[in-house]
Amino acid sequence: MSMRPRALPEVPAQTAAVARAAFARGSLAMRVRDELGEVFFDGAFLDAFAVRARPGISPGQLVMVTVLQFAENLTDRQAADAVRGRIDWKYLLGLELTDPEFDFTVLSQFRTRLVAHDLQPMALDMLLDRLVEDGLIKTRGRQRTDATHVLAAVRDLNRLEMVGETLRAALEALAVAAPAWLLGHIDAEVVARYGARVDQWRLPAEQSKRRAFGAQIGADGWRILQAMTSEQAPDWLWHLPAVQALRQIWVQQYTLDQHGQEVIWRDATTHGLPPGRTMLVSPYDPDARHSEKRGHGWSGYKVHLSETCDNIPGADADDSVLPPNLITHVVTTHAAVADSAMTMPIHHGLAERGMLPAEHLMDAGYAAAAHILACRTNHDVRLVTPVRADRSHQARGKTGYERDAFTIDFGHKRAVCPQNAVSSTWNETRYKGEDVIVVTFPAVTCTPCPVRQQCTTSTQRRRQLTLRPRRLHETLQHARAEQSTNTWKQRYRARAGIEGTISQAVALTGIRQARYAGIGKVHLEHVFAAIVVNLARMDAWWTGTPLQRTRTTHLARLDLALAA
Repeated sequence: MSMRPRALPEVPAQTAAVARAAFARGSLAMRVRDELGEVFFDGAFLDAFAVRARPGISPGQLVMVTVLQFAENLTDRQAADAVRGRIDWKYLLGLELTDPEFDFTVLSQFRTRLVAHDLQPMALDMLLDRLVEDGLIKTRGRQRTDATHVLAAVRDLNRLEMVGETLRAALEALAVAAPAWLLGHIDAEVVARYGARVDQWRLPAEQSKRRAFGAQIGADGWRILQAMTSEQAPDWLWHLPAVQALRQIWVQQYTLDQHGQEVIWRDATTHGLPPGRTMLVSPYDPDARHSEKRGHGWSGYKVHLSETCDNIPGADADDSVLPPNLITHVVTTHAAVADSAMTMPIHHGLAERGMLPAEHLMDAGYAAAAHILACRTNHDVRLVTPVRADRSHQARGKTGYERDAFTIDFGHKRAVCPQNAVSSTWNETRYKGEDVIVVTFPAVTCTPCPVRQQCTTSTQRRRQLTLRPRRLHETLQHARAEQSTNTWKQRYRARAGIEGTISQAVALTGIRQARYAGIGKVHLEHVFAAIVVNLARMDAWWTGTPLQRTRTTHLARLDLALAA
C-alpha cells in the first residue's frame, strides 16, 4: 500500500447541511473542523508508506478517526462503523453521506505502521504546532509534569502460572510455525499437560507439589530449548516472539544444578532473581514490568504528562476567556523506571520539539541537585521542585550540628565546624556511581570537644561529612533555602493542577489501562489520549464552558450561608 499525499477534502454541501440540522449546537468533531481545519497533513507520514503500490487511505483522516475513537472509547470495528454512520464524523473528514470509507482492520494496520517507523509523537506535534501558530501556547512559559501508573493489557500471573503459560504459548506458536518439527520433540503427555490455557489448570495447593510441578514445567521447556539448538532445527524458530519470551523467562526463573543436569527453580537467596527492571511479568507483553509505589504494586508502565500552566483557573473572574492549559509532551516507560531517571529525558524531548518552558514545576520524585543544575545550564530552565532534606540524625533530631552548620571552603579544600575546628582530610572519591567529597575532622580535636555528643556518635570519635562537588553543593543549599520561603510555596502550588489533568485523561480515555501490548503501542495510545484531552479543553474554550472548580456539597453551602 502506498500513499498519495492530498489535502483534506472540503465538506460536501449535503453533508454540511445534514450535520448542521442534526447538531444544531455542533459537536466536538464539527468544531475541530470549523476551528482548526486541516491539522494532520498526509505528507508528514510519508516514511510509513511505500512510494509505489495501490493508493491507501489518507493518514491524516486516519489520525482524526483514531482521535475520535479514543475520545469515545470505541473499538476499531465501532470506529469504522461510526465513520460510515455518524454525520458529524463525516463532516470532520469531509466525506459524502454515501461514502462507506474503510474496513476496521485498517486502523490496526495504521497503528502498526506508526510504531514500526517511530512516528508515535507525530500527531501531537502537528496539533501543538498549529496551536502555537494560533498563539494558544506560550513559548518559554510555565509547565508542570507528573506521572501515573498504567496497567498492562495482560492478566497478573504468579510464578507458576507464568512459566506454565509461557511454555504453552511457545508450543502454540511452534505448532503453527513448524508443526512437523514440533511433533518430533513432544509426546502425548506434553500435549495433555499444555493443551489448555493456564487459567483452566487445577494447580496443586501444597507448596512442595507446586515446586515439583514448576520443576516439571522447567524441564519440559528446557528440552524444547535444547532441541532448538540442534542443526536440524530451523534457525528462524528463535525469532518467534513466543520463543524469545520462553528463552528469557527460563533464564530468569530457572537454573541448572551444580552438575548441569537438573533444571531447578531459582531462589531469591540461593540462586538470586533478576531485578524488577528486567524481569518479565508476562509472555504476551515483554515490555511490561512490575513496580511498587507507596504500597501500591502494579505490572505495566508509567506515563509522564507535561502541560502548560500559565493559565490558572480562578485567577480571572471569567475563566472561559483564558486559553486552556494544554499537554505538550508525553513519555511512556515501563513501570520500574524511576521518575528521577526521566527528568532530563523529558527536558531533552521538550527541547527537540521547541516546547521548553522557562519554569518547570515537578514533584519531589523528579528532584536532584544535578537535575536542577543541568536544566539551568543546558536548557535555561528553572526547575521548581522540592529537594530532599538533610536526613542525617542530627538534622532529624534538631538537637545537633547538621551539615549546614559547618562552613565549607571549597577553594582551600577544608571545612570549619561550629567550634572553629578545621578538618584534617579532604578526599574526592566516588560513592554509588556519583562524585562525592569525604571531609574528616581529626580525632584529637573531636575527642575532647565538650559538644561532641551533639555532633557525632561515631565509634571513631570524630565527625565526617560527605559533600557533593561545589556546584552541586551550592545548588542544593540554595534550593533548600528557597523552598522554605512563602514565595516559593505559593509558586509551587500550581504544580498540583497536573493531578487534575491526569484525572481528566483517565476519565476521557482510560489512560491507566493499556489497550495494547508492547511499549510502542502503549506510548501511541498515550499520545492520542493527550490529543483528546487537548481537544476537549479547546472545545470547552470555544464554547465558553467555564473550567470546573472544586465541587461544594449542598450541605456545605447551607452551612456557609447560615454562618454568614
